[in-house]
Amino acid sequence: MPRSSASPDWVLARRRAVGEKIRAARLNAELTQEAVALAVPMDRATYVRIEQGQASPLLDTLIAIADVIGVPLSELV
Repeated sequence: MPRSSASPDWVLARRRAVGEKIRAARLNAELTQEAVALAVPMDRATYVRIEQGQASPLLDTLIAIADVIGVPLSELV
């Protein structure tokens, strides 16, 4: 049976929550979105979509974001 491409509402809500945690950690570290995106590396637009909960990053990307911001991965998820 094919899988639906639309994520359930509870998944979208959790994705937004992760994005909010990433944004809060970035602001606490006094980093700009551009600085994090460049260091990961990724384009800023993709990083913004992650913070807004509109994109689902790979685990490797989340690890890189946590390292750049200077927090444990567990603080972001």
